Amino acid sequence: MRVFSNYFLITVFFVLCSIQLNAQADCVLGVGVTSDSVLISVFQLNPMQSQQLEKFNAELKYRHEILENKLENVRKRHPQSTVSDLSKLAGEYTSIMDSMALVQTMIDKRLLTVFNEKQYNLYRNLCREVSKSPFIVAPTIYGDTVVVKKRSPFLDNLPDRN
Repeated sequence: MRVFSNYFLITVFFVLCSIQLNAQADCVLGVGVTSDSVLISVFQLNPMQSQQLEKFNAELKYRHEILENKLENVRKRHPQSTVSDLSKLAGEYTSIMDSMALVQTMIDKRLLTVFNEKQYNLYRNLCREVSKSPFIVAPTIYGDTVVVKKRSPFLDNLPDRN
């Protein structure tokens, strides 16, 4: 009986160790991948935000071109005759692909910072619907966002000097 419980415990241990827990994937906007018109219509971007989107697209394109050139240079110049050479090539390739993903994340976060509160909440709700983790950013407050300012009552008693 003791042998059975040892095998059972060992089996349970290996099963638990082999389970991979995956965090929710990031909820990307896909600037540069998703059509600008789609992003503009879904999030109802104002002209200033649309202009920022165009700038972010241009920056993303520029950065990706640089990384794609690096990737092409790695492919052309790296020896591929041995397993260690291929392993090193794979490491360099993965590094560049990770850089591309980081650039995409950075640009998406920049766009999110120009969202007003309602747009950002829409983004968060859409992410929840598809079970992805939204990026946490502090949206900038612009003129199209209503800001309520409290006025101190003692200011009403002061004479107007304008």
